[in-house]
Amino acid sequence: MFGGAGSLGGFSARPDHSVDWLQWNDEVAEFTATFWLRVDAVLMGRKAYEAAAATGLEAGYPNVANYLFSRSLQASPSPGVQLVHEDAVAFVRQLKEQPGKDICLMGGRHFAHTLFEAGAHRRGGLQRAPGLGAGVPAFHTMTRQTVLELKQCRQFRSGCVLLTYRVRQDA
Repeated sequence: MFGGAGSLGGFSARPDHSVDWLQWNDEVAEFTATFWLRVDAVLMGRKAYEAAAATGLEAGYPNVANYLFSRSLQASPSPGVQLVHEDAVAFVRQLKEQPGKDICLMGGRHFAHTLFEAGAHRRGGLQRAPGLGAGVPAFHTMTRQTVLELKQCRQFRSGCVLLTYRVRQDA
C-alpha cells in the first residue's frame, strides 16, 4: 500500500524539504489510530527514515516491523529498524506473500518510484492539503503509466482530502 501527503499543487514538501503545512488535529489523529490497526509492516527509504527520525521516530514506527531500504547505509541506525540492501522490488514482493496485515510505504518518493515502475503497488492513499506553490514534486516522472481507480474520498474539517485508490492492473 502506498501512502503520502502533499499539497494540491502536487508537492510533497516545501523547497527546503519542510512539511510544516501538514495539519494535525483530533480528526486526523483518530483516522491515523484506526489506520495503524491494519498495518504490521512499514517500508521507508533512507530520506523518509531520516525525516521521521528527526520527529522522534528514530527507533521506527511502534508495534510494526520497520524496513529501511538504503544502498548507502552500512548498518541499521536503530535495533528496531531492519536495514535492507537487497533488491527492493523482490523484497517487497516476497514480503507481500507472507501472512499478515497491510504493508505501508511511509514516504520516500525515490523508493515509491521504484515500486511504481515495477508495478508492485496494489492500493494506497494520498492526502491532499489545500495549498499551491513551489516545492519538491510528490512523484518522479515515470516510464510506465500507472492507472488508479478512486475507491474513496474523505474530506477532513481542515480542508484536507484523503483519496484512496486501487491500482488498476488491467490498464
